[in-house]
Amino acid sequence: MSLKSAAALSLVALLAAAGAARADIVHFAAALSGKDEVPANATTGTGQVTAELETTERTLAYRATYQGLTGPATMAHFHGPAAAGANAPPVVVIGDQGKLPIGGSVRLSEKEMEDLLAGKWYFNVHTAANPGGEIRGQLKEVGR
Repeated sequence: MSLKSAAALSLVALLAAAGAARADIVHFAAALSGKDEVPANATTGTGQVTAELETTERTLAYRATYQGLTGPATMAHFHGPAAAGANAPPVVVIGDQGKLPIGGSVRLSEKEMEDLLAGKWYFNVHTAANPGGEIRGQLKEVGR
């Protein structure tokens, strides 16, 4: 094998390895409403959450907004694992809920990432009038 051929093969192998190591970015979204809470409530509040999961580092970056709640937000969380219509404990607790928009990033465990990818996470915002959660939405993968 010539030196030129060996260099070309090395470059191909390097590019293939770089492609294999490239992370997947998975996008999620949810509309938040009182009807999706468990139990449902009659709030007129609404909201949205969007998130991006970088699968190699298992990093979830998120942003949430809400409006029309019965009062100031007291807590906000990502919960799981749970299907729509079921409750689960918080997986990611969000700080500074009163500051809109809510946003940040967190590193997930392998199990947390698997549950999120399987559609078993939801996001909700709590208020004093609805301490169990005023608005909620199941995260769904979008744009793939």
